[in-house]
Amino acid sequence: MRFLLDAEQRAFAGSLDAMLTAADTPSVVREWSRGEHASGRALWSRVADAGVFALTVPEVHEGLGVRPVELAVAFVELGRHAVPGPLVETVAAAALLRGLPDPGPAKRLLAALAAGDAMATLAWRTPYALDGDVAATRLVLTAEGLRLAPGHGPVRASLDPARRLTPLDPGGELLGTDPPTGEALIWARLATAAQALGVGLALLDRTVTHVKQRTQFGVPVGSFQAVKHRLADAKVALEFARPLLFGAALTMDPADVAAAKVTACEAAYATARTALQLHGAIGYTAEYDLSLWLTKARVLRTVWGSPQECRAEVLSGGARRW
Repeated sequence: MRFLLDAEQRAFAGSLDAMLTAADTPSVVREWSRGEHASGRALWSRVADAGVFALTVPEVHEGLGVRPVELAVAFVELGRHAVPGPLVETVAAAALLRGLPDPGPAKRLLAALAAGDAMATLAWRTPYALDGDVAATRLVLTAEGLRLAPGHGPVRASLDPARRLTPLDPGGELLGTDPPTGEALIWARLATAAQALGVGLALLDRTVTHVKQRTQFGVPVGSFQAVKHRLADAKVALEFARPLLFGAALTMDPADVAAAKVTACEAAYATARTALQLHGAIGYTAEYDLSLWLTKARVLRTVWGSPQECRAEVLSGGARRW
């Protein structure tokens, strides 16, 4: 089976790619990592104006309707350009809010998320949330249900400098006692898988460019057979992940999404290891832009479900079907 984007979806991806290329996202990421959010907020607004966050919000709340395939298309480009901010968390928050039995919180909060006027973050199985100092909507899952955190603690660094962690304050308004956590996890994993695929594609593109320019023994290192084999393996892994991603976006089955997540994230992580090896010493330096994608590939591999957890979901889903 072939999963090909239609003309409208390809145009959507192309417009996002052009917009993010012009935005010089590496500079935005570095400023975001230092806690300087002006350029990141401006970029977030442009992404929202393109309709990305509205793809998770029903039309009744001023969104474009729940459209997982288009969301996956968008998140591939966001990953390709290493856009910072609580992207996946905003997607998961929208899924939680729109699925609450009481429509009040969704009516109050979703329109701002769709328009890009507010970012959302979420503390899931941990006291820490991504970019809690920037997000206006801070959600916490507790034993009682879904709460709106009143504030946050000090910012803490993580493996990926662009992913800044903050503990969320306890208490706050109880939005609902029965939030749809399963649905939110599916959407978060789908967005993470798409983001990881984009990260892997960016790493591959940058590495191919590098090995064409770097010479050894008077010839480009990209002409060496061993280098070609490593790059071919990375290309095959990423291209294998692509149909799994869009197939999962069509079904939104938990096992399909888990398979897409583990496949895309493992492919991106393997591509990161290849990129680091083929770049040599310069690949280890934080000042070199490659590092912005290397650290992201490592983190995406484990957030919203480790490889072991996702494989277990795939196996249990297969057992349910048979």
